[in-house]
This record gives sequence, C-alpha cells and structure tokens, in this order.
Amino acid sequence: MEKWYLMTIVVLIGLTVRWTVSLNSYSGAGKPPMFGDYEAQRHWQEITFNLPVKQWYFNSSDNNLQYWGLDYPPLTAYHSLLCAYVAKFINPDWIALHTSRGYESQAHKLFMRTTVLIADLLIYIPAVVLYCCCLKDISTKKKIANALCILLYPGLILIDYGHFQYNSVSLGFALWGVLGVSCDWDLLGSLAFCLAINYKQMELYHSLPFFCFLLGKCFKKGLKGKGFVLLVKLACTVVASFVLCWLPFFTEREQTLQVLRRLFPVDRGLFEVSCALSFFLFSFQVHEKSILLVSLPVCLVLSEIPFMSTWFLLVSTFSLLPLLLKDELLMPSVVTTMAFFIACVTSFSIFEKTSEEELQLKSFSISVRKYLPCFTFLSRMIQYLFLISVITMVLLTLMTVTLDPPQKLPDLFSVLVCFVSCLNFLFFLVYFNIIIMWDSKSGRNQKKIS
Repeated sequence: MEKWYLMTIVVLIGLTVRWTVSLNSYSGAGKPPMFGDYEAQRHWQEITFNLPVKQWYFNSSDNNLQYWGLDYPPLTAYHSLLCAYVAKFINPDWIALHTSRGYESQAHKLFMRTTVLIADLLIYIPAVVLYCCCLKDISTKKKIANALCILLYPGLILIDYGHFQYNSVSLGFALWGVLGVSCDWDLLGSLAFCLAINYKQMELYHSLPFFCFLLGKCFKKGLKGKGFVLLVKLACTVVASFVLCWLPFFTEREQTLQVLRRLFPVDRGLFEVSCALSFFLFSFQVHEKSILLVSLPVCLVLSEIPFMSTWFLLVSTFSLLPLLLKDELLMPSVVTTMAFFIACVTSFSIFEKTSEEELQLKSFSISVRKYLPCFTFLSRMIQYLFLISVITMVLLTLMTVTLDPPQKLPDLFSVLVCFVSCLNFLFFLVYFNIIIMWDSKSGRNQKKIS
C-alpha cells in the first residue's frame, strides 16, 4: 500500500514539472510564416479533420505539403484527427481549413498542452510505473526512486511540453513493447512495437532488435511445436495491427506509395542506419530530437549503471540547447536539468557508483590487464572525464547565453554545442559497445524484469 502511495506522489511530481514547463513558450510562437512544430501539430489536425483520408498525404490546393505536410505514419494522423474532433467541439476556428493557419491564443495553447499531458498519462507514464514496479533484485525504495528519475528526465519534458511534440506516445509504445518482451507477454510486446512504428517511423530502428528477439524465441521453442504456435500468433498480431492502421491507404497503389514517400523522404537526404546511437551519430541527416530514441533505453538502465546513465542523459539534454534557446526555454531547461541531476544523485548516490564493477567494466579491465598490468586507472579516468564534460557543458551554456558570437561566425556556439555533444556521444557509443561485447563474453547475468 505504501509503495503505491509513494508512487502516486512520484507521478504527481512528474506531472507538476511537466505542466510547469508547459506554461512557457513553444516552437514558432509568434514567428510567421511557418511558425514551428506547434503549428505543425495544429495543422495536421486541420488537414485530417477537413480532408478525406485519401488526400492527407497528397499535395493539393487544400493541402500544401510545403506547409507542414503530414509526414508521419497513419497512427499519428489518427491521433491528430481525434484531437481535431475535440478541438472542433471547443472552438471550430482552431481547425478551420486555411483560415486557422498560424492560430495562436491562450485558450488554444491550453488545449494543445492538455493533449500532450493526456497522451502522457494514458501511454508513457503507466509504462514507466509498471516497468519500475516489475524490476527485480532492487528494493521498493529504489523502484520508486527509479520511476522519479525517469519521469524527471528533462530532455523528453522540454521537447514535448516546451518545444511541443508527442514523443511520449511513440516512446511509450516502445516501452510497453520492452515490458511485453521482458515479461513474456509476447503478443503485447509485438502489438506495442507495431503501434510505435505506426506512430513514428523512426521507432522502426528502435523496434527491429525486439522483433528479432521474439523470432529467436520462436525458433528456440522449435517450429514444430510451441514455437510455431507463437510464431503464428506474433505474425497475426503484427499483420492485423499494420492492416488496421494502413487500411484506408491500401485502396489504391498510388495511395500506399505516396504515404511511404512521405514517411521516408530519401529525396531530402534522409538515410538511416539501424542502431539508435549509431544512427544518431552517423546518418546523413539527423534531428537533434532524435537523441530521445537513445535516451529511453538509457533511462531503463538508470538503476543498473546510475553514474553513466545520468551522465548520458545530462549530455542528451545539453545537446538540445540550440533548439531550446530558439524556443526561449532556457530557464525551464536549467531548472529541470538541475532537478533531474539532484534526483539522480540523491536516489542512486551516483558518485559512489564509479568502481569498475559498478560501471560494468570489470570484465573489460581484467581482459586488458592481461596485456597491460598497469591498466588500473579506468575508474578514475572516467570520473575525470565526467568532471571535464560537465564543466565544459556549463561553460558553453553560459557563453551561449551571455556572449555574442563573432560576426563572421554567427553559428559558432551552436556548432560548439554540437561538437562537444558529439564527442560525448562517441565516448558513450564505445562504452555501451564494450559493455555489450564483454558481457556476452563473460556471460554475466544482467538484471531482468520479472
């Protein structure tokens, strides 16, 4: 009983922080002619409500694809349509065809912010709570602390409730998929990953490893018995969910092809590799908000590797700085980042979790010491790197907000933020891959969800 009482308080804290951030500015506020992501989401409501399904992804006089054309999968469009029906009930002017472009008012801002909060409450937050409650081998206190830190992760809050998007929906579906796979709820996991993909195409790269894992379970059980039954169930779940989402677009070949062209716009240089962090670092075109795809799995290992996870999540938030400054979100960025950092330090005593074993680098260090006996400084070196990283991020933030860049280099500070973030991400890419490779070699048991 006490656990649920404390978990309720944690959820309320998370909701309070989210709503407080939502009181601030948003992407494109008062900036015609394109405004920003806030207008993009409002415009999708306008389009999906006023035009027939067959016109949603096609360029026309009523649907100029150059003005925030719909380029997310069908489930996003259905979500926009659902929000549009509520908007129509409250104030039809919010989604009136053509005349509502660039619509801004306090009432509409309240409505749009509320749609994000409700989606978060229905999908992402329950998944976080259930995930933390199902963690094995940690105390109830740690489960609650874990939930608090995940719900206070500033990157997702600042993008969804500040900048304005619905990343909590797609990430929430992905997290439900993780729960399904980890808890042997295979059909739930399969359905959740399908919904994540049908909501945001970038979750495709996030979900592929889990589909491979599910297929592996089928082969392990044998394709002449239980494995075959499971394979059929998974296949039916995947096919049925995709068919339901894509049914309106299967009526004509050109419809299907046009939706695919909008989702994977290769003509504008989008070429995406397979792993989240590798994709983020090495794709031809990448959006800074894509780091949220990497941040979700890092949030999930906060209790296992608290020091490195906290560090990564701080860097991921810092990497969003140019975008957040553009949206006038400096103050909420600083406050939420400090709150998250304090929560992690208090909950996990991260500075006491820097030994080779707690960093999950013991197997790696033992292997290296076979050839270099003097290799005993890894833990200390990582602590120094953390200190340098944090000081650099703080100084660069102060410089960005207090100094004017040289006239010949107007984007100097933004480029420096990207450069520093990239160096950090490359370091983490090496670190995570070392853990994966040496973990598979040593066969060390990892914490699993019950």
